[in-house]
Amino acid sequence: MIVCVLAFCGIVVSLMQTLVIPLVPVLPGLLGATPGDTAWAITATLLAAAVATPTVGRLGDMYGKRRMLLFSLAVLVVGSLTCALASSLVPMVVGRALQGLAAGVIPLGISIMRDELPPERLGGATALMSASLGVGGALGLPAAALVAQVADWHLLFWAAAVLAAAGAVLVRTLVPDSGVRSGGTFDLIGSLGLSVALLLLLLAISKGSDWGWGSGVPGAMLAAAAVVLLVWGWWELRVPHPLVDLRTSVRRQVLLTNIASLVFGFSMFAMSLVIPQLLQLPEVTGYGFGQTILVAGLVMAPNGLVMMAMSPLSARISRTRGPKTTLMCGALLVGLGYGLSLLLMSGVWQLMIASTVVGAGVGLAYGAMPALVMGAVPRSETAAANSLNTLMRSIGTSVASAVAGVVIANVTMTAGGEVFPAQNAFVLILGMGALAALSALVVAAFLPKRVAAPVPGETEPAPEPEATPPARTVTSGA
Repeated sequence: MIVCVLAFCGIVVSLMQTLVIPLVPVLPGLLGATPGDTAWAITATLLAAAVATPTVGRLGDMYGKRRMLLFSLAVLVVGSLTCALASSLVPMVVGRALQGLAAGVIPLGISIMRDELPPERLGGATALMSASLGVGGALGLPAAALVAQVADWHLLFWAAAVLAAAGAVLVRTLVPDSGVRSGGTFDLIGSLGLSVALLLLLLAISKGSDWGWGSGVPGAMLAAAAVVLLVWGWWELRVPHPLVDLRTSVRRQVLLTNIASLVFGFSMFAMSLVIPQLLQLPEVTGYGFGQTILVAGLVMAPNGLVMMAMSPLSARISRTRGPKTTLMCGALLVGLGYGLSLLLMSGVWQLMIASTVVGAGVGLAYGAMPALVMGAVPRSETAAANSLNTLMRSIGTSVASAVAGVVIANVTMTAGGEVFPAQNAFVLILGMGALAALSALVVAAFLPKRVAAPVPGETEPAPEPEATPPARTVTSGA
């Protein structure tokens, strides 16, 4: 029951990523604002999620993962209600930012599973929880498109508030409170420093095309982000209780898993950017299908469903062959899916097959990543480590969105007197997705040969010879 409740909460949170996509074309009219301003309804969620995820993870390790999970769901309820009552831009952006603050639910859920589940159930449960990130996103698009077409758009956010409230009640009733605590004091300076760096980085990535990469503004923000990160790293290595334990994070298993997660985030999201656009472009382009966003969402739905279906297989491979093998198999399958997409672009059913193959690979890989991370960090740092891994995936998806935006804006064609993205633009993006998947495969090949699944009863995993993390104190508390 714990697994079902936590997976449900993960799906509810991931729904927020695609909830407003069907509304994007009509938001300017609904909110009385320009398209550039209404884009902040998406950007605000992204930025808030990036800032909140590592901070909430650390607070969960210190003060209780269940407590921070309930707090995140409560913020999601407030944010959804704010959007449900909004009729102008400012409350909408505020509500969307509050929704983004709940992004830490998935890494917190995985960490609770490590504390509470027996070893034989942990692998499958964490794989399912990790896959909920894609499941909610894939199912949210057609559901949101349907609601937006047949009812008032505010209903989307009323429904989100009800689902989040239901998740909070289920967690409060059925999920026990783990006694594992890391102790120490909260690293406020480290949290502020990382937040500033992430805001600069993601603003430059997400808004670079709008501001113009030649204007110098995005480049200056990226340079500033690099400087802040360097100072932040210097601080984290010297503070007694850092927000992110960099000595643990640079251990080979954790570092390579996070790098693979970043690259994999790019690869996963590239498919989600290309297929809906191909389906909705008019047939006059010669390669578009002229479908509605509802049809596009239905075509993408199997991608999310197969991710969840692959969770048991991911756990089985990790148990018998190790999570390194699972990650490599997932990366190989994603690369195969992109290869198919380059060959099968002439029919809706062909795009669905390619998307489903990519979803299967993502399901395998996402199930392996928490096992790799948890196999190399103490139980008292599980939430923070999983949150950092989730953040790496989010940065990867943000980079994919920015790169795809630049390609689509610059590789164009004219048909029927209108300018559209050229087919070569989508071929190039799909090729990048394939290359990113193969890069993740190469990174995963350098992971330790055999990584055992984490055992809930262990306080700390066996250290690798090349880097031994400093001791941590684990105390019990209510």
